[in-house]
Amino acid sequence: MSKSGQNIRLGVFVFTGLFLFVLAVYLLGNRQNMFGNNVKISSVFKNVNGLQLGNNVRFAGVNVGTVRGITIINDTAICVDMFINERTAQLIKKNALATISSDGLVGSMIVNIIPNEIPILESIETGDTIHSISKIATADMLTTLNTTNENAAMLTQDLLRITGAINKGEGLLGALIKDQELVNDVKQSLNNLQETTAEAKITMHKLNLMISSINMDESVAGMLLNDKASAEQLGAIFDNLEVSSKQIEELTKNLSEFSTAIRHSEGLLNQAIFDTTLVRSLDTTLKNVEEASDRLNVNMEAMRHNFLLRGYFRKLERQEAREQRRQN
Repeated sequence: MSKSGQNIRLGVFVFTGLFLFVLAVYLLGNRQNMFGNNVKISSVFKNVNGLQLGNNVRFAGVNVGTVRGITIINDTAICVDMFINERTAQLIKKNALATISSDGLVGSMIVNIIPNEIPILESIETGDTIHSISKIATADMLTTLNTTNENAAMLTQDLLRITGAINKGEGLLGALIKDQELVNDVKQSLNNLQETTAEAKITMHKLNLMISSINMDESVAGMLLNDKASAEQLGAIFDNLEVSSKQIEELTKNLSEFSTAIRHSEGLLNQAIFDTTLVRSLDTTLKNVEEASDRLNVNMEAMRHNFLLRGYFRKLERQEAREQRRQN
C-alpha cells in the first residue's frame, strides 16, 4: 500500500509537471507566434536602436507579431524580419510604415507598424517589404534634453549677468533705469517727435488742400498732369535742354583745351597774346602801313592832276560813266 501511494503521488507530480510544461510552452509559443499561421514580412532600417530577436511587433498599439530576424546588409541598412499573425495581417496594407520605438520611457524596443494616410486595398503577404521611417530614440531625446538643460543653464547665467549690469546702471538700459536725466531727455525727444509728427500731418493736410484746389481742366498744372501732348512736349524740351547742356559742356571743354594749348605753345598766336614786345611791334607796323596808305593816296591824287596822266584818268572816268549808264 505504501509503494502504491508513492507511485500515485509520483504519477500525479509528473502529470502536473508535464501539464505545466505544456501550458508554459503553449503560452510562450502563442506569445511568440510559434503556433498558428503567420505572415513573414521585412523592413529595412538605418539603425535598429537596440532591437532584439523576440521583441514585439505592434499594429495600432496591439501586439500582432514578433521579431524573427535581424540581418546587417551594409553600414546603412539593417533588415528586420517579422512574423505577423495571419488574421491581423489582413488589416495591414502594403503601404504601411514601420518604425522602431521603446515600450515606455525605458522599456525594451519594439517595432510599430503605422497605417499609411493613403488608403489602398491590398494587404501584406509573405515576403513583402514595407517602408520604414525614423523616429527620435529615447537616448537621442535624453541627449537633446541634456544639451537643452546646459543651454538653459548658460542662458540663466547670461540673464543674471545682464540683470546685474542693469542694476548697476551699465549700458543704455541700465542708464535708462538709473539716470533720471537721460530718462527726461528721452521723454523730451519723444515729445519733439510727437510735435514733428503733428506738424507733418498739418503740412500734408495743407498739401492735400492745395492739390484739390488745382483746376485740372484749365490750369497749367492740370494741363501738365492730364494733357499727354503737353507732357510729351515738355519731355522733348527737357531732352533738348539736356542735349544743349552736353554740347555746352563739350564746347567749354574744347575752349579750355584750346586755351591750354595756346598758353603752352610757342606759336605766333601765343606770342601775340602774351608777348608785349610783339604786340607793340605789330602796333607800330600797322601805324606805318596806315601812314604809307595815306601817303599813297596823296600821291595818287597828285598823279590824277598831273598833265602827263590827266588824260588817262579822264578816259577811265568816261569808261566808268558809260558802264554805269549801261547798267542803269
